[in-house]
Amino acid sequence: MSNVIHSKTFKYVVLALLFLGWSLGNLDRFVINYAVVSISGDLGLSASSQGIILSSFFLGYAIMQIPGGALADRFGYRKVILFSLFSWSVFTMITGSAWSLLSLVLVRFLFGLGEGGFFPSGSKAIAVNFPVNQRSTAMSVMLASGGIMGVVTPLISGFALESVGWRMLFHIFGVIGIVITVLMFFFLKEPARTFEKPIPEAAPKKNASLKTVLKSPVIWGLFLSYFSIYAVNWGLTSWMPTYMVNVRGLNLKEMGMLAAIPGLIGIITMLLGGYVMDRIPAGKDRVISAIFGLLVAAGLYLMSTAGSIALFVAYETLVRISAGFVSTLIISKSVKSMPESVAASASGFVNTGAQLAGFLTPMLIGFLVDASGGSYTSAFTMLIAFAVICSASLLLARRTPSDLPAEPQTV
Repeated sequence: MSNVIHSKTFKYVVLALLFLGWSLGNLDRFVINYAVVSISGDLGLSASSQGIILSSFFLGYAIMQIPGGALADRFGYRKVILFSLFSWSVFTMITGSAWSLLSLVLVRFLFGLGEGGFFPSGSKAIAVNFPVNQRSTAMSVMLASGGIMGVVTPLISGFALESVGWRMLFHIFGVIGIVITVLMFFFLKEPARTFEKPIPEAAPKKNASLKTVLKSPVIWGLFLSYFSIYAVNWGLTSWMPTYMVNVRGLNLKEMGMLAAIPGLIGIITMLLGGYVMDRIPAGKDRVISAIFGLLVAAGLYLMSTAGSIALFVAYETLVRISAGFVSTLIISKSVKSMPESVAASASGFVNTGAQLAGFLTPMLIGFLVDASGGSYTSAFTMLIAFAVICSASLLLARRTPSDLPAEPQTV
């Protein structure tokens, strides 16, 4: 009985720590999107070079998703989270000492490798500590840190880059990461035991492996849809600061203030999305999310044709709201449709799609902008196409028997 009580109370401690750690992770990787404007000025980088810098993180991050998930499934989420948090904090500090394009690309790649294990191991922690009908809500809380950092990062970056400079800013964030690692070491634990209800006969068995994940049609559909929606997310996140400064004529402070608006609204949407997803019948959630995917495509088109900054920000807000809802459905479904024993592997595999998008999209946009003489029209067209692909993959993905959760609730 004591173990049951411990599980009911401790899961919120785990979620709070995951939220804190992932807030730092988002802050550390978002800030480069704003700092790259100053970095490019100091090092004389082209748009293509900027794209390579922004993409290098995602290559390392994507490579580590499946191994990070497998390690968390085998050795527990605590060890992977601690190693991940410590290593990415070190490479955040080193980013501030980079002296060339090559050094920046290498450090950001290693930073991505370090951070890559956090998300799948965090998903494992949620699967272990929360019942199936609470996992979307729990995932949305962890994911909401991205929305919060979407508000905080431009505000901090706009002022800090003009006061302390990009090098000192990375040094400071790295030190903060070391402090949070120490906090995690003392307070992040794993329950010694979970209590489970019998597994439905149609669901995969408890001794499922990564092979079970790779054989699931649902997981492959989620992989493609997550790749597509994150091509939109990271395309906007990585290039909007440069676009708003170079095309819309804003300074860093103005850009930071306006960029915070869509992120602020996105926080509420992310939390609401998780709550709603836990209450929508299986199957219908994919249809509703596909509709929101089409809203993303419409919002992107309106952004590209907006005649004023006010309209541009309003349409970007629509895109962020819709994309946040879709993202919450996809990643929470990955930990609800597979057994708890492979929850980290499933989440890591699906998230690999998102990070491959993060690797490819910034580079593609950089090349498209250079090739078109500074125009972003072709870049917006590409993002619109990805939003449509996301909707189609959600609608057409094959379903597992009855589309039921594969794992019993943890009590």
